[in-house]
Amino acid sequence: QADAAEQEAVEAEASGDEQRSKRASRRSRGARKRADDAQKLAIEKAEAAGLDLSTVAAAAGTDPLTMPQRTLPTDAIGNPKPTAQRNFTDPDSHILKGADGWIQGYNAQAAVDGDHQVIVAIGVSNQASDAVHLLPMLERIEANTGQRPDALIADAGYCSTANLKACEDKQLNAYISTSRQQHGQRPRPSRGPAPRDLDARGRMDRKLRSQAGQAIYPLR
Repeated sequence: QADAAEQEAVEAEASGDEQRSKRASRRSRGARKRADDAQKLAIEKAEAAGLDLSTVAAAAGTDPLTMPQRTLPTDAIGNPKPTAQRNFTDPDSHILKGADGWIQGYNAQAAVDGDHQVIVAIGVSNQASDAVHLLPMLERIEANTGQRPDALIADAGYCSTANLKACEDKQLNAYISTSRQQHGQRPRPSRGPAPRDLDARGRMDRKLRSQAGQAIYPLR
């Protein structure tokens, strides 16, 4: 439930609806607190029962290479709720919106080397939003190639404030579209000095409208 709430918050932020984003952020914080409290309680019970805590930590999903996943809704003791899709042929799949409507399936990700057109990382999850996959896919790129990409180009589906700030923190030369554009359409070029009060989205938008940005982003 916490993962689903966080995904909703990311999608709300990407939609540009400020009120929806605030409501989703509040729900996300509440769901995450409940999940953290449940994990803390599970660890306390495991310690009281003398269980190996390494198995509890593994179950928490701390591996940075792990793709985002929605899980079956359960009650307090871990049993699937009656409405859970446990009887589906593929219960790990999820209802996703595709180009031709709604499907029961997965979201497949691929990172491609721009110079040689070789796939360098792949991932599959049941999360509909692309934004939550950016950082796990970056981890997979580094794990597979042994290095960070010289530049990372991604479309507007991967744009969120958290992703933009994370790229800045990693000093990653990223070009992530801040808004959806028609194929072949280019943003108007930026002119003059950049304002000092720009946020992460504003800095990325200006970077994309720079001469270098207009030359690099179309390579996507």
